[in-house]
Amino acid sequence: MSTSSMPDTVATPTPDAAPNPVPGLGLTPSQTVGPYLSIGLTWADGVYAADLGTAGGFWLRGTVFDGESLPVPDGMVESWQADPHGGFDSAEDPRGGRPFPGFRGYARSSTDVEGRFEIFTLKPAALPDGAGGLQAPHVDLSVFARGMIDRVITRVYFGDEVSANASDPVLQLLPAASRQTLIAPRTEDGYRFDIHLQGEHETVFFAL
Repeated sequence: MSTSSMPDTVATPTPDAAPNPVPGLGLTPSQTVGPYLSIGLTWADGVYAADLGTAGGFWLRGTVFDGESLPVPDGMVESWQADPHGGFDSAEDPRGGRPFPGFRGYARSSTDVEGRFEIFTLKPAALPDGAGGLQAPHVDLSVFARGMIDRVITRVYFGDEVSANASDPVLQLLPAASRQTLIAPRTEDGYRFDIHLQGEHETVFFAL
């Protein structure tokens, strides 16, 4: 329902009173999302998908931007990925769960007041694409932010995996300009991956 079609009797929400135009009914998800993200869903070692100091470890850092290219504070970024051998320490891996020393495969970072996040991890190996080929090494990211009813999901590919990226079946489905939104360039201590939720530079997100 657009704002212009709202009944005249609906009270204007105030900072002290959440909008709930129908007495007796609970708030909808769109009325309750955030700012819970950095309060109850992070923990001290959450940014470490791998133990700090693990050989091959690096930082994946970036900033989450909104549609006006402003940083998004109080957001959250979760990662999920294979280990350097291409395995997952999960019962859902049909090849069998295989723990990798010092690696958890999962991390969670809140965004700070400047929208920045960081995750310490290891580069994953290529994965089977289900059709006899390989997917280029990549990290899956879920992005949660205030005002979003549900998370959005994207992938991080590595800028120094030129050959693997050139044959990745997912990247090849995308126009060149959109493909570049998923490529993380090298930095001094890892890779940088900025996330644009909307706008001219909008990151590619996937429906899963």
